[in-house]
Amino acid sequence: MTMAATRHWPLPETCNIRDLGGYARGNGGTTQWGRILRGEALHPLLDDSVAKLIDNGLSLVIDLRGPHETKVTAHPFREHTIVAYRNIALFDALDPIAMSETPFDMARRYCDALDKCGAQLAEVLRAIIAAPQGIVLFHCTAGKDRTGIIAALLLLAAGVDQADIVADYTLTAAADGLIGQLRQRALSAGGRPEHVERVLASDASTMQNMLDHLHTAHGGIEAYLAGIGLSQTEVALLADRLCG
Repeated sequence: MTMAATRHWPLPETCNIRDLGGYARGNGGTTQWGRILRGEALHPLLDDSVAKLIDNGLSLVIDLRGPHETKVTAHPFREHTIVAYRNIALFDALDPIAMSETPFDMARRYCDALDKCGAQLAEVLRAIIAAPQGIVLFHCTAGKDRTGIIAALLLLAAGVDQADIVADYTLTAAADGLIGQLRQRALSAGGRPEHVERVLASDASTMQNMLDHLHTAHGGIEAYLAGIGLSQTEVALLADRLCG
């Protein structure tokens, strides 16, 4: 069984909801299974899949998409009576991606997000810290870019090695059905094929470049989290959410 298959939650309407458990930590131990999930857009979920998430302890969903995305489809947890829902648009501080833009550097966009979206990133991380007991699921559209940045920060805060963080990022490439749907949608909207492929790729070098930028421009994860306003207590609680 592949790593992607091991991590993917078996919800038949989805391709890219993955568990962040089971990664080795530098100070010993591993991240815990069934604590935090990363994922794609949730509007395709049917009642059985919603019920499965709830039965497994889902307590909070964080939707990282902007209003141009959230208004298009109904979210199954937006008005839910059991599961809390937060919408924190992560890339609002960045210019939107033009699907005809070429060349395009996704790694540069991730670095820009670290540089310019600190307030939004801090809000997401604090929402995870303050979530009710149970599973937290954060997602965007593909579960790759905005979701990938949050996942990387969480895993870094938990002491996971960079190589594992990069490997986790690249697992979206195995979500063939989802990427195919997004590819067709982008091409139908007039996107240039070479640009569409670059936007949808989850190359290891993209995440590695972001991690390098975090170190060289911001002094590493501890300095970065302090710089966006998280206290040492909050950072410890963040790691505990995934590891405790």
